[in-house]
Amino acid sequence: MRTVLVLRLAVPAAWFGLILGLSFIETPLKFTAPGITVPLGLGIGRIVFTALAIAGAVLLVALTAVAAMRPRVARGGWVTIGMLWLVLAVQSLAIRPALSARSDVVIAGGDPGPSWLHYGYIAADVAILALLVVWIVTVARGIRLVAPFDRTAPSS
Repeated sequence: MRTVLVLRLAVPAAWFGLILGLSFIETPLKFTAPGITVPLGLGIGRIVFTALAIAGAVLLVALTAVAAMRPRVARGGWVTIGMLWLVLAVQSLAIRPALSARSDVVIAGGDPGPSWLHYGYIAADVAILALLVVWIVTVARGIRLVAPFDRTAPSS
């Protein structure tokens, strides 16, 4: 049971760290590096975000599997997991392919014009982060701390 509870906290925490580190730290900084052109940065970004999507999917499958183990997860926990699946699906199946098509145009030297897609991707990442925080807080609140020794037991 202890392993299940640890995994229920560690898996979403790892995913949270990946998103925060890659989407909100690495991505903006990448374009400030000397010698990085927009096409090169977009090519690197495509690889990084594909890897992040795969890692996110694997971690969400793991989180779903751990949630199915005993002790049971409350209905609210399943709603949170369902929302994570929905946001990840929209991000992976709708937003990222459209961004990839736009980056193809830029890499080929074109100008695809303005778009809301980057804001949509950022909003999806923020939604995933918020849902992960909700999950982590809910699980952490449910953990009952066990005293290192029983104070009610008679001493010998």
